[in-house]
Order: sequence, then C-alpha cells, then structure tokens
Amino acid sequence: MTANAISTEWRSYWRLTPEQVAQYQRDGYVLFHQPLFSQEKFARLKAIFEENLERYGPDNLDVIHFRDPRLLEFLLSDEVLDLVEPVVGPNIGLWSSHFICKPPYTGKATPWHEDSAYWNGRVSTMAGICTVWLAIDEATPENGCMRVIPGTHNNGFSEYEPVDTAQNIFGSQIRPELIDESKAVYFALQPGECSLHEARLIHGARANTSPKRRAGYTMRYFPTSSKVYPERNQGHKIWLARGVDLAGNRYENA
Repeated sequence: MTANAISTEWRSYWRLTPEQVAQYQRDGYVLFHQPLFSQEKFARLKAIFEENLERYGPDNLDVIHFRDPRLLEFLLSDEVLDLVEPVVGPNIGLWSSHFICKPPYTGKATPWHEDSAYWNGRVSTMAGICTVWLAIDEATPENGCMRVIPGTHNNGFSEYEPVDTAQNIFGSQIRPELIDESKAVYFALQPGECSLHEARLIHGARANTSPKRRAGYTMRYFPTSSKVYPERNQGHKIWLARGVDLAGNRYENA
C-alpha cells in the first residue's frame, strides 16, 4: 500500500456517519469515541500543551495559537477539518482555540452558559460555529467533564444572572430556572477522543474535586459565509482553514 493510500484510508476514518451528523443537528452535539490524531501526533500536541501550561499557567491559555504557531499544524489539519466539515460545511474558518485545564481538587465550576452569549455581536450569525473539545487527559464526571443540555442550540442567548467568581470560572450563568439538569448528558472521554458541540448549545462543567487533572483543547470553527466584524474583534486573528471565503473576511496567512 502506498503512503498516499495509507493517508487516504487514515483520513476516511474520521468522517462522521450520517447518523452522527443527524444527531449533531438534532441535539447540538456528538461524541467521537475514536482517536482524533495518531499516537505520535497526539503525543506532540500534549507535549506542546504541557510546555505552555508550565510557561503561562492554567488561567492564561486562551487563543494560545496566537502565541504558539506550532498549534496551527493541528488546528488546520485534515484530521480535524474532515471531522467538522459535515456540520460546518466545506468552507471553514478557524475562529479560536483554548487549552482548558482544571487541576486536581480545583473547586471552581464552569456555570451553565452558551458560547454564543459571550461572542454576541462579533459574528454575523452564531449558526454553524462548532467546537471540537479534544481530551488531553481522561475526562469523567468526577473530574469535571463537560455536560450539556441536548437540543438547546436553537436560541443561544438565554437570560443570565451574576454568580460568585470565587466558586465559578465565569461571572455569570444562565438563570437556574431555565435549566432542567435531569436532562444533562456528561461527556466522558478518553485521552485523544473528542466531542463536537454547536456554539449555541447550553453546557457547563462541575468543579474538579477529584485527584485527577482534567485538561482539553478546544478548537473552534465557523462557516466562512459568516461575517466576522473586524471592528468588534480588535486583535483577534482568524484563518481560512479550508475552501473559500464567502463573506469578505480578512484572514491570517497560514
């Protein structure tokens, strides 16, 4: 078998099935219980994460690819883009990325929220924005894995109220009476596995009260038919990851 044939066979392994695409459209998420990258490539990514964690600490790892361009190898990879194309479309922009790390016994929770609520006004529409959450460590309910309320991705702008930042990562949360926690689905993942969720989906995570660290890498993508407003994204960089631009966006060079 030629190297190109091996590459083609390896790439086809990541495509979502029609049933998984239908679940994503219906529920706003899908779990991908397969290795996203090869063992060697995942090991390189984890080493980059550990290096940045040591350098910047766990609270300063947002849009980390702005500071560490080595991450573009992963963010613009066929493995990831083949995975998100069925739900984002063939013309894909890289919106952001973030190493998220909850050390052992860290008592802060991620309150119920929608990513779209924090990006309101920065993009012409939140529809189609997808986050790939790649597990660096094992993610379990005990160490604060992500949890979602299925099917809540049709609005994206719920009513919020302030919360204490001594106990929460964010300073606001969706009003509790709007959440039916009995419907919550927990995203248990092994290292190297990932989930995909829509930007408007209600999600959060409990505090990590276990002795195990929980770390992941979020990779976020948008359809290039969406306009990213430069005046509302000062200093924010986006890349054309695949296909062509459809909205007159300005991109960085890969």
